[in-house]
Order: sequence, then structure tokens, then C-alpha cells
Amino acid sequence: MTFRSISLALRLTLSIGAVITLVLLGFGYAVERSIDRHFVQQDVDELNAVVDAVTQALAETQPDPAEQYLAQRLAGVLAGHHNAQFKLSSANGQLIYASSAAEFAGFEQEMSATDAISIETVQIWRAKERSYRGAVVQLESANGLSSDTLTLTVATDIDFHLHYLYSFRVYLRLMTLAACLIAILATWFAVYQGHAPLRRISAEIRRIKSDHLSIRLAPNTVPVELTELAVSFNDMLDRIEEGFSRLSNFSADIAHELRTPITNLRTQTEVALSQSRDIEQYREILYSNLEEYERMAKMVGDMLFLAQADNHQLQAERVSVNLATEVQMLFDYFEAWAEERQVSLVCTGPAVFIQGDRLMIRRALSNLLSNAIGYTAAGQTVSVTWALGLNNRVMIQVENPGLNVSPEHLPKLFDRFYRADPSRQRTGHGAGLGLAIVKSIIDAHGGGICAKSEEGQMIFTIELPKAYEDASIK
Repeated sequence: MTFRSISLALRLTLSIGAVITLVLLGFGYAVERSIDRHFVQQDVDELNAVVDAVTQALAETQPDPAEQYLAQRLAGVLAGHHNAQFKLSSANGQLIYASSAAEFAGFEQEMSATDAISIETVQIWRAKERSYRGAVVQLESANGLSSDTLTLTVATDIDFHLHYLYSFRVYLRLMTLAACLIAILATWFAVYQGHAPLRRISAEIRRIKSDHLSIRLAPNTVPVELTELAVSFNDMLDRIEEGFSRLSNFSADIAHELRTPITNLRTQTEVALSQSRDIEQYREILYSNLEEYERMAKMVGDMLFLAQADNHQLQAERVSVNLATEVQMLFDYFEAWAEERQVSLVCTGPAVFIQGDRLMIRRALSNLLSNAIGYTAAGQTVSVTWALGLNNRVMIQVENPGLNVSPEHLPKLFDRFYRADPSRQRTGHGAGLGLAIVKSIIDAHGGGICAKSEEGQMIFTIELPKAYEDASIK
């Protein structure tokens, strides 16, 4: 199991538990060291008290009777210091006085004499299964003594302290271990409870199916940290629902569009086979079938083009295109149809070049012109105008008189198979893919297109990048 597969709750529990454990161990160590230092300081104070008492006893001894009364006065030094022991000797090692239970064998050889007893100068040693803490101190000469300096070895029994510290250490470690386990369990429970909103969101997400895409997460019922997640998820669901709806409608529209030519082909074939006919009649039926085949082939080609656009597979060639020339060529192509419908074609604009794929731009303009001519009444005019806009952009407008389109329908005109007329009646204006193809081509060129309907005029506005080098005109 890799670290990536470990649950978030376990990661947080281990991380927080490790931090809490280190903190508790550090705290326990600090407490233990503090108590141990306290006992050491207490022993140092006890030893200094004995040193002071010995020094005072030596100072109060008279010169003449010093040897006679010295042992008596030194014996009273340990009054009130039950665990203390000391040994007083001259500089040449001659014993002057030693308490009855003193055990300093080997300690004096290891210790060097010091002028003052402190935490840093005391040492621990064991003798006859007992532990002592002590030090060796040099004292100034005293009246009545032949030596100039005296050596005082002083110690105190610390078995009680060590036993207490051992018991405290065991108790502290058990308490630290118990505290760590409790802290880890509490952390796990807190993390588990903290993840309750995630589990609730997961349950809500599991309810979402293709027939329940309307379900949304409530951002005001989740923690603040998850609000952005809920909002983003709802936005994603909006896009999925819209795409799924478009896909469902697209499938229905494809079936509807293909059903008509297939029905026509089947009906005409059944009629042709119902009785014997002459060659001219069969020829007319085949020509009629050919028109239906061409219609289906165009529809399939348009859908494949849109599929490439959806997958960002349109490779637009970037060349300089003379806009006026392209519009005039399209006018020449649609002239016969426009005359048949008694529709006039007008174009105005300066000499300007656009950057893009010649064939794609021609197809986009052709679709717009075909759509405009098809919806323009006899005696009316279709106009194409262009001008240089801001930021080296070229603005192209295709305008024709027609029915007013409600504002709510305008943004959807570029959807596939969309018609503002809900009756879905076909009037010979194609399968409803022309404007969708136009938008895909303009988007592939980094441009934009919009539609508006004002006072009986339908206006499509295209924005495309201007060509920088006219030398590349083809």
C-alpha cells in the first residue's frame, strides 16, 4: 500500500498523533529533568550546610584544647542532617575525624578538591549497595591544627531520591503513553467527525444519475472549507446537464432529420416496385432518390465537421485573405438563386485582409449568406458590410430583413438543429447545422460571432483578426 492510497483520516491521525506524542515526550522529559535537578540542588544545599557547620566548628575551637574538644564539636555537626556523612583529614592524609557510617573508599581518589559545592561539582557513587552524592572541599587552616589546609569529604545518601525518581519516571512514562493513546484516539474521532460533511457529499453524489442530473449540493450546509468545492461541483453538474441535454436533443434531432429522407427513399422505392414502369419513370425515381442521398451525405459531412470542432481537431491554415474578393465570389455564386427569389445582394467595406483559412472562412460566409437569402422576402436586400475595428480586428456584418427573433432565442441560434419555431416544420432551409458550423469556424480562428434582431432586421456580426502581412495574399 502506497502513501497515496492511505486514507486522509489515517494521514491526519498519524501526523497529529506524532506531533502530540513528541510534545508529550518532550514535556515529560522536561518535568523529569526539572525534578531531578531539584533533588540535586536539595542535596547540594544539604552538603553546603554540613560544610558550613564544619567550618564554624573549626573556627570556634580554641588553640590549646583543640585536639581535646575537636572531635566532640565535629560530632555535633550532623545534628539535623540524618543522611549526611563527612570525613575531615589533613593535607598529608592524616584522619582528623570521620562520621561512623562514612563510606568514601575509592571516591576520594576519583574526585578532585574544589573550593565550593555546586550542581556541577558533585558526583554520585555507590558503596555497600547504597548510593551517595558528594564532593571533596578544601578548607583553610584552623587554630590548634598543625596542617595549613584541611580536606573535607562530604556526602549524603540519595537512595530515597533515586527510588522516588525511578517510581516517578515509570509513572510519568505510563501516563505519557496513556495520554498519547487517548490523544490519538481523540484525534481520529475528531477527524472522523470532521469528515462527516465529505461523507454526506459523497452520498449526495452517489444519488446523481443520468435521470437525476438536477440534484445540486447546498453550499450553505457544508463547512466553509468545502463551500468552494460544492459551488465548483454544482457548476460542473450544470455543464454536464447542459451537455447531456444537448446530446439527447442532438440524438433526437439526428433521428428526426434522417427519418424524412429515409422515409422518402423507402416510399419511392415501394412505389417503383409496385408495378412495371418505363425507363423514364425509373430515371425520375432515381434522380429523386439521389437528391435524398445528397441531403443525407451533406448532413453527415456537417456532423463530422462539428465533431472535429468539438475535439479541437480543426486545423485552420493561417494566410491573408482578401475579404472583398471572397465576398464578391460568394455573391457571384449565389446570384442566380438570389435573382430567382428576387433578393438583392449588396456589399460595402474598405480593402482589408483577414488572417485565417480561406476555405473555412468562405464556408462560414456562405452559410450566413445562404441563411440570409433563404429567409429574405422578395424585393428585399441582403447586405454584407465590414470595417476595421479596435485591436486590429475586422468586424463583418451580414444583415437581412426577416421575422423578429425573441431575445431568449438569439443565443441558441448557433446550437445544432435549433430552430426558434417549436413546431419543427422544415421549410427547405437545411438541417439546422449551418449556424453551428459558422460558430465552430469562427471559434477556431480566435474570433467571435453574435446575432441580434432589431426592427425586423436580422444581423449577424463576426469579429476576426486582421492580417499583418499583405505579402502573403494568395
